[in-house]
Amino acid sequence: MVGFVLAGAMLWPREDEAAPTPPPPRHALIDVVDGPSRGERVQIDATLYSPVETPAPAVLLTHGFGGDKNSLADQARELAARGFTVLTYSARGFGRSTGKIALNAPEYEVTDARQIVDWLARQPEVRRDGDNDPRIGVGGASYGGALSLLLAGSDPRVDAVAGMTTYNDLGQALLPNAASSRPIPARTPAHGSFGPNGVFKQSWAGLLFAAGAHGNGASPPGNGPRQGAGAGPSTAQPPTPRPPRPDTQTSTCGQFTEAVCAAYVEIAQNGAPGPRAQALLDRVSPQRVADRITAPTLLVQGTRDTLFGLDQADANARQIAASGTKTKVVWFSGGHDGAAPGPQVRHRIGDWFAFHLGGVPPVPDPGTSFEYEVNGPPRRNSDGSVRTVTAPTYPGIGGAERSARFTLPLSGDLARVVNPPGGSPAATSSLPGVGAGEDSPEQLGRALAMEVPGQVATFRTEPLTSQLVVSGAPQTRLAISAVPGEPNTGQAVLFAKLYDVAPDGTKTLTGNNVAPIRVTGIPQDGTPVEVNVALPGVVQSVEAGHRLELAVSTTDQAFATPEEAAVHRVGLAGPNAVSVPAVRGATAATHTVPLVPLAVIGGLLLLLLLVGALGRLLARWPARGDKALAGTPLALSDVSKWYGRRAAAVNDMSLRVERGQVVGLLGPNGAGKSTTLRMLLGLVRPTSGEIRMFGHKVRPGAPVLSRVGALVEGPGFLPHLSGVDNLRSYWAATGRPLLQARIDEALDIAELGPAARRPVRTYSQGMRQRLAIAQAMLGLPELLVLDEPTNGLDPAQIHQMRELLRRYAATGRTVVVSSHLLSEIEKICTHVVVMHEGRLVTAGSVEDVVTVDGGATFRVDEPERAADTLRSIEGLGTVETDGNLVHADLAGHTPAVAVNALVATGIAVNQVGPRHRLEDAFLQLVGEEQR
Repeated sequence: MVGFVLAGAMLWPREDEAAPTPPPPRHALIDVVDGPSRGERVQIDATLYSPVETPAPAVLLTHGFGGDKNSLADQARELAARGFTVLTYSARGFGRSTGKIALNAPEYEVTDARQIVDWLARQPEVRRDGDNDPRIGVGGASYGGALSLLLAGSDPRVDAVAGMTTYNDLGQALLPNAASSRPIPARTPAHGSFGPNGVFKQSWAGLLFAAGAHGNGASPPGNGPRQGAGAGPSTAQPPTPRPPRPDTQTSTCGQFTEAVCAAYVEIAQNGAPGPRAQALLDRVSPQRVADRITAPTLLVQGTRDTLFGLDQADANARQIAASGTKTKVVWFSGGHDGAAPGPQVRHRIGDWFAFHLGGVPPVPDPGTSFEYEVNGPPRRNSDGSVRTVTAPTYPGIGGAERSARFTLPLSGDLARVVNPPGGSPAATSSLPGVGAGEDSPEQLGRALAMEVPGQVATFRTEPLTSQLVVSGAPQTRLAISAVPGEPNTGQAVLFAKLYDVAPDGTKTLTGNNVAPIRVTGIPQDGTPVEVNVALPGVVQSVEAGHRLELAVSTTDQAFATPEEAAVHRVGLAGPNAVSVPAVRGATAATHTVPLVPLAVIGGLLLLLLLVGALGRLLARWPARGDKALAGTPLALSDVSKWYGRRAAAVNDMSLRVERGQVVGLLGPNGAGKSTTLRMLLGLVRPTSGEIRMFGHKVRPGAPVLSRVGALVEGPGFLPHLSGVDNLRSYWAATGRPLLQARIDEALDIAELGPAARRPVRTYSQGMRQRLAIAQAMLGLPELLVLDEPTNGLDPAQIHQMRELLRRYAATGRTVVVSSHLLSEIEKICTHVVVMHEGRLVTAGSVEDVVTVDGGATFRVDEPERAADTLRSIEGLGTVETDGNLVHADLAGHTPAVAVNALVATGIAVNQVGPRHRLEDAFLQLVGEEQR
């Protein structure tokens, strides 16, 4: 019984209760030996995050290229909250750390990391397995992910590894060649060719070099004492590093070592590495030590990544597992061209460390299952459903069965393709990082892919008779030949790519990625050279009725192409087909929870397990709230949210939302809209201030949140269920009686009609969005919060959504809408809130905001005479004519004064309205805020 009472106390905390708080992060400057320069030292700027209970296992986090320790702060706090001692640091040449960037060279960055492990072994917050042997896991993404693998392969003290979106062979990542004269192994789903004489990925390389050229000194120096390699605890203030040595301030290589700079210049000028540059790329690649990694390794790779593709993770997995090391592979729907790993992926990483390091609340063994995420059918927005497929293990490693493949015949004629002089104009297929925004891969694939006529050969499959999920790297075989009498250099640089073609002809470039090919030794007499080609690794759901199209072009904007003009013939070689991998496994849908935060659902389910006496006790638990705000749906008072030492995401936000209002939340990217929505839904705690709903303070798990419906992510509907069954399934997960769902009323408001009984897979985008709104309206909550409800809809669907929200507000309830479509906010909303750089710029009715400058527009029959009449009004501002419109600055006068003056002079006034649209007022307000 005591246990139940304690559980109830935890579930229903009083407002004045405070959970144990961990100590504040402490900052340190760690002295390390500067590589081969034994007489010199480099300072590494680091921050240590400690859990409530120490000593604890340690996790060393390493950042991506161009970042620093601050970019890891959120992840560090998440892991510290799970019971780990976490160290983040800025690698040499980045942030406040001194030294030169050597691209993860063994004698520089890897040696730095080993010395940082030495330092961690001396800290009282870290659990040790022995002298100078901390219990430690290491993780990082991209550049930091490679460093994690390199450290694990050279330091036996590492106990667990999590490498994300990283590479195996940097030379192949930056100069890939997808062609091979020999068969490309197909045991694993994403085996690349890793052929020699690759094609330079010049756009990505240029961006990376630019990011590193100014890596040091980007942040202002902090204050506080320096902490050396053997020092004890420091103050919580960031320390001040020594300034760079004089010889490092005038180098033409920026923050790079001379060897790295020389290698980049050579490759950029010649399009290929010389012996020294190739040796450098080999030396800094995890492939050098992968077979020596003994710590359990988790490899997380993105399926939207034109920098480090799935073939790089595949190579790491094969090499690490070959020595018997426990290896797990996860592909997520993101990467360098998409989103960063989301909460679910980060949770898997935390579980990996929790199981293999111990010392924190125990978790089940995550095993070595292979998981990959599949986006739903192509849509025009990023709110498609995502499902996760899980196979027992990554195919083809550790004795597992090889990857299953399907052979799809291709048809198409031998084509003559031209490489233009100077390689221009060039096809546009894959641009670095362009998919890192909110657009879906399908949308980007349609927007970016542009082939140049005369430069491309195409081959097609027949329409598919059933859905096929491509999961890995497809393979094909091509025949390349010269055209006698036409220009030819004896080699061909080509770019192979795979399109998903819908029945209406719409093309989607799978993965937004291409496979560069360099074929040498092509005879001038027209004899073809046959090569095997590994296409980019992707996860793509190809629907029944669609076909696949193989395109082979001579140019690509992201790569260095030959300057010399050339003409080639491109055709299919036996067996005239494309081999497509499809990893089978159990499927689970990934859902968002748009109505009630997870903490409330978990609390409700827990309540069902409590004994009756405890239920009555909790029912009598006193509800505390502000009676003066009991009728106010939402009130924010001096709310701020800070993330570390960065600028505030939200700063001193005060706001009230009343019943019956439809409030539009506006602001440019980074204004703080998303953070504000998460705080008012209890998903994020404000740093200061308070948020109240109907008088009750909002915090994670607060019961008042059951009165809120929200759609802040795309809903994950089960496509085989009807709309009604999806709503019933969702409501059942809340643990509340089905009669309280009021499903019929929500569907009536959404106007889905008979379609509510059809499978969701048959729905149009507009119907899915209306079903999502209906899901948020289940139980008819008093406050409805929607993030981009019209995202991806066509004009007719937007009009339907507008009417839907108006009808809901007409019932006396309140709607808060965040959107970037200002014209729609103006039509949907009664009130607007404008934010910029985390601050409230203005709030009020739409009419008040659009007339912020006191301007008005009059539609009249005699504009010139009307303008003269208005100018005669004393104190009126500027008056201008525009066709049959007259714009006037009323300067404090009411529109009625101007109308009376016009009518008195016999001028017909057909229409009167505010001069500016909401978009004009928004730009004016944000512009004033910037000034």
